[in-house]
Amino acid sequence: MAESTAHPGPAGRGAGPGTDSGGPDPRRWRALAVCLVAGFMTLLDVSIVNVALPSIREGLHTPESDLQWVLSGYALAFGLFLIPAGRLGDARGRRTVFLAGLALFTLASAACGAAQSSLWLVIARLVQGMAGGLLSPQISALIQQMFSGRERGRAFGMFGTVVGISTAVGPLLGGLLIQVAGASGGWRWVFYVNLPLGVVCYLLARRLLPDTPSASRVRPRDLDPVGVVLLGAGVLALLLPFVQAQQWPGNVKWLFVVLAAVLLAAFTAWESRCAARSVQPVLDLSLFRLRSYWLGCLMILVYFAGFTSIFFITTLYLQSGLHYSALEAGLAITPFALGSGVSAGIGGRLVGRYGRPLIVTGLVMVAVGLAAAALAAHLVPGRSVGWAMAAPLLLAGVGSGLVISPNQTLTLAEVPVAHAGSAGGTLQTGQRVGSAIGIAAVGSVFFSQVGTDGWATAYDHGLVVSVVFVLAALIVALADVGSARRAGRRAEKATNPSRSAV
Repeated sequence: MAESTAHPGPAGRGAGPGTDSGGPDPRRWRALAVCLVAGFMTLLDVSIVNVALPSIREGLHTPESDLQWVLSGYALAFGLFLIPAGRLGDARGRRTVFLAGLALFTLASAACGAAQSSLWLVIARLVQGMAGGLLSPQISALIQQMFSGRERGRAFGMFGTVVGISTAVGPLLGGLLIQVAGASGGWRWVFYVNLPLGVVCYLLARRLLPDTPSASRVRPRDLDPVGVVLLGAGVLALLLPFVQAQQWPGNVKWLFVVLAAVLLAAFTAWESRCAARSVQPVLDLSLFRLRSYWLGCLMILVYFAGFTSIFFITTLYLQSGLHYSALEAGLAITPFALGSGVSAGIGGRLVGRYGRPLIVTGLVMVAVGLAAAALAAHLVPGRSVGWAMAAPLLLAGVGSGLVISPNQTLTLAEVPVAHAGSAGGTLQTGQRVGSAIGIAAVGSVFFSQVGTDGWATAYDHGLVVSVVFVLAALIVALADVGSARRAGRRAEKATNPSRSAV
């Protein structure tokens, strides 16, 4: 590791998982638990709101356009802040940025629950997404900082478990809260549930999280404000037409993708100029010279396009098409959550032994599981389809757990710890971009079929598109495996020329 695990906390109390001698301290696992709870909260709010939309519509008389912004506003703000927040944590201190993001997220959750109008709720969701974007990259960076070797794989495995469970269990938890609190006001508890978690997590984080050894007080110009603006504008232009695909008819919206390409090209040129002038950029482009890093980022972008769109169309199909309650729809998706939660921890322990082929195995399982779920929806009539999809979704969930956490471990393995925040933020930005693209693509196919052939056929077609995205991720993973093997053979020939001559 580039940084020692000895990092005293505030006021010299040693409030971090390390010791003065630089050896590991058992408190690092408690610090990890705090990080995982915070990560669970931010990722849960991506999916838990899906089943609450009918309740929000009833409680606030919210128009469809505002409902879309309750979902997309969070995703947009979250995605915009990931990379700048990672850079800020690297420079100013990950503990400091973590605490600020957690406090803001908890307050924004309270504001969401107390909303008296749809505009109030949309604004509060934007702030909540911004806070999630501040918080999230600090988690992967702190794991990089606190753990090394096999322990790092285990820690990322636990984080992958949280990613899988929080995304998949959101509809179930949301359904339970609405069932208990009532249809008209139950949606408020979807946000209020964050308050006790946020307060307890904040108090523990102040005590347990380590400081960043390389952090110092920085001036605003040291944080590359031009790069932040160019990157933020580019990501916004890229995400906006996808998250608003259903609300903005016509093809003019796709001009934003062209604008995004221009802005991101300008960002790349500016960051290269910063490196040439020895100015610290918001994103170190040299990271993309690492094969494991750029292939891992590309793979997870494509995978999340297929992964997150599953929950979007499944909840729509079950609630709107088959008239499942919010709780029933959440229960139907639970097998995926269970499979993902169990296998993510296993994947974190096995990734050091098997490497990228483990991810290939997981992707194959996801593709097979989703294809079987589409077949079940096509063959089984009526409300029994939830039972028919249970086994395929369980298989897909087990596969997903073998993808997310092992990929995070391998993608960040060669990244210097000093750049862990911005590298982790970039990786998660790819996840958010992939999610937006997948929901737009799968959603457009799904909605185009609803009016003509019915909900079951629409769901069938939507899952096929999700499978295509997963297969694309599989191709990237196979390319990485092949590239690694070729590099290994070249290294062997270089170190043992007599053997290669034979």
